[in-house]
Amino acid sequence: MNIIEFVKKELELEAKAITRAAENIDGEIEIAINVLLECKGKIVVTGMGKTGLIGRKISATLASTGSTSIFLHAAEGIHGDLGIISKDDVVIAISNSGNTGELLSIIPFIKFNKIPIIALTGNKDSKLGEAADVVIDCSVPKSYEPFGLVPTASTTVALAIGDAIAVALLKKRDFCEEDFARYHPGGTIGKRLLLKVKDLMHTGNRNPLCSAKDNMSDVILEMTSKGLGCANIIDEKGKLIGIITDGDLRRLLSKDLNALGKLATDAMHPNPSAVSGETLAIDALNLMEDLKITMLPVVDEKGNAVGMLHMHHLINAGVVG
Repeated sequence: MNIIEFVKKELELEAKAITRAAENIDGEIEIAINVLLECKGKIVVTGMGKTGLIGRKISATLASTGSTSIFLHAAEGIHGDLGIISKDDVVIAISNSGNTGELLSIIPFIKFNKIPIIALTGNKDSKLGEAADVVIDCSVPKSYEPFGLVPTASTTVALAIGDAIAVALLKKRDFCEEDFARYHPGGTIGKRLLLKVKDLMHTGNRNPLCSAKDNMSDVILEMTSKGLGCANIIDEKGKLIGIITDGDLRRLLSKDLNALGKLATDAMHPNPSAVSGETLAIDALNLMEDLKITMLPVVDEKGNAVGMLHMHHLINAGVVG
């Protein structure tokens, strides 16, 4: 057996199963989407075994894209966990056979409480199919799976349809990238869209700050103590008028080894680019990349130097990448 060809054929088979499922989609999916859109409670996804694992993922995708959703393990449901289902909920029940015992055991409770059931099943004529208010066809030919028993293509199809439902709801709700970031504040997308410069910059006693009249020896001490390799240069009113970096210092010393007695104004880069603390961190990053710099002064609405942002702040926060 050529294992590479075998794996390729298996992937092609599962892709074929999804294509087949797409061809079988009918008006039931539109009804299901409308039921979910009108849901005033939670979307409760339930299943057993392999389809239960798929249900957990579908529920997680729904929750991360603006739909309140939880997963209920069918076996735990019949042992007391049905209390998590309330009257305003909608249930998505997943079973390839549609006759899974544990799942069928919780159906009477759901029906008694008049909670809509959306079934994702490979057998529309099953007990689950008959009990459901909406039935989504997830069937795959038995020949698509080992021995006609091992859930491979069938779980792939159920997952794909669950993802499609989540994306359809996302579109219907005008859920945007900023909304997604709010549900993922710890991820790269969330950090890029939510973190501001004020959350990352060195400020207060950590802000490297020197007067225009300071000697370069004092500037070097300030740069060294704050550990950023740069310093904001301000006038007598505290307004930013320049910046001195390690590179500026090297260039000054290359011209005059006795330059330590000179003033900060002799070495500074005047009128540097700066941002406010309210600037999004990703916008500050883009500016730094455009200017090919690694540090950026931060000013308030009056132009006062209130902080310094360094590229390593962005890297450590996960904004870069």
